[in-house]
Amino acid sequence: QVQFVESGGGLVQPGGSLRLSCAASGFTFSSAAMSWYRQAPGKERELVAGISSAGDRINYADSVKGRFTISRDNAKNTVYLQMNSLKPEDTAVYSCNAGTYSPWYSWGQGTQVTVSS
Repeated sequence: QVQFVESGGGLVQPGGSLRLSCAASGFTFSSAAMSWYRQAPGKERELVAGISSAGDRINYADSVKGRFTISRDNAKNTVYLQMNSLKPEDTAVYSCNAGTYSPWYSWGQGTQVTVSS
């Protein structure tokens, strides 16, 4: 059974930082590209960042380039998202999934990120 457990979200002031983690299980993590998505209230889910299985190819949405960094630890079956210089428009539920441009599996519960003063 495939499972994603996201953590690390919270309330942060504009300009602050958060590090999200996603622990994955139920599939061969080291062979799968992984991606972070987010969904803001009233908006469609959007792809934020993706990383290849070996971690050598990375892509970001234009809205987060230069501020967010995706990484992975294949020994821990975990993918991370370091978020710096956060803006109110980054407020959303963040979720991870396998795959590059579209999700392979059902979603986990996600982690809420709220950027507000």
